[in-house]
Amino acid sequence: MLPSVALVGRPNVGKSTLFNALTRTRDALVHDEPGVTRDRHYGVCRLEQGRPFVVIDTGGIAGQEEGLAGATARQARAAAEEADLVLFVVDGREGASALDDDILQWLRKAARPVLLVVNKTDGIDARAALAEFARFGYADSFAVSSAHRQGIDDLLDAVLERLPADAEEPEEDPGRVRVAFVGRPNVGKSTLVNRILGEERMIASDVPGTTRDSIAVDLERDGRSYRLIDTAGLRRKSRVDEAVEKFSIVKTLQAIEECQVAVIMIDASEGVTEQDASVLGAVLDAGRALVVAVNKWDGLSTYQREQTEALLSRKLAFVNWAEAVRISARHGSGLRELFRAIHRAHGSATRQFSTAEVTRALEIAYEASPPPVVRGHAPKLRFAHPGGENPPTFVVHGSRLKSLPPTYTRYLENFFRKRFKLVGTPVRFVFKEGDNPYKDKKNVLTERQVARKRRLIRHVKRGR
Repeated sequence: MLPSVALVGRPNVGKSTLFNALTRTRDALVHDEPGVTRDRHYGVCRLEQGRPFVVIDTGGIAGQEEGLAGATARQARAAAEEADLVLFVVDGREGASALDDDILQWLRKAARPVLLVVNKTDGIDARAALAEFARFGYADSFAVSSAHRQGIDDLLDAVLERLPADAEEPEEDPGRVRVAFVGRPNVGKSTLVNRILGEERMIASDVPGTTRDSIAVDLERDGRSYRLIDTAGLRRKSRVDEAVEKFSIVKTLQAIEECQVAVIMIDASEGVTEQDASVLGAVLDAGRALVVAVNKWDGLSTYQREQTEALLSRKLAFVNWAEAVRISARHGSGLRELFRAIHRAHGSATRQFSTAEVTRALEIAYEASPPPVVRGHAPKLRFAHPGGENPPTFVVHGSRLKSLPPTYTRYLENFFRKRFKLVGTPVRFVFKEGDNPYKDKKNVLTERQVARKRRLIRHVKRGR
């Protein structure tokens, strides 16, 4: 297990910028607006010469215990309590504040090892900035500029001196299933992840847009490994105004691209909306395996459930290959069925095929229903082979394949899905035509052929 270092401080002191500088990534959202970070965000600092360690980015502690600010503060305190070392980040330009004093008192009560990091010291006197915080009583304080990577090396040396030296980085499990929970705002994604984990790992609130970043958490359940990714809610582009929300959407789309199974959550009380359709479109464009989780099912009456079932079957007809599971994120009902659907979708999306079985399936599909004739010629499907996974991709070789209508492609998709029992994953086909071997060759006539051509021309002229 790697040692961990938590970044703690009031809002807008540069904790996320420091997180990106230490991990050499851009995983954490950075913006001038205070309070962008809310949930705990984990990353790994890997040095060319040195031991790796985990870095925990936290939201700012704003001195409030109610609402989103209070939930953010609890997340930050939980990160500090589990960390081996705390970096107390302060703003060197603004100087010490009353909030810094409150955080200082809490850190002393928590009795955690702390290093004081005076951030944003570029362009100012670093010694004067350190002197401003000398009354905090920390012998080890460092003036840095996270945005310009000034002073980071000295800070890293001090961090490594205080971390245990015998920790080893665990190997990445290749069989870990990457699951992203997506959907529009306020459908219960964070509540579901918390219920699965059995702790308040994500901030869950009735306020739409509570989650702003994509947070990944590793989980071991029933002997299998998972990486659960909680994402920000996706809204229509016309309703996205804030720059932070635009960055959140980019993070969500990246999470969809990187996952293996996307669980789209739908509010059962509202049915399938246009926003849900746009989220489904993003998952289909990425070609990821799909499971539909209909949340808040326990709050519906029998009549409402019947109406919702009819609506789902009509609105989700274009993804009828995806399993729909009825759950309650708040009470935890339906979670076993949800994970079974995730396993089936993941197994179908990552299944390995042989060229022989794919070609045999193509032959049976071709014999059962040949493609229609176009301009007097029918396309010929000769053989096929697997072309990739997640989603399963099949490469079909033949002639005149450009004239295949979309309806025949859908026929092949449905046939292959039924024959190989593929559930919860899209199926893609790539059609390739063989090159004409005489395409670039000029037909040069022999002397005998030239003589015959001349006699034929004379014969035609005489007949006139």
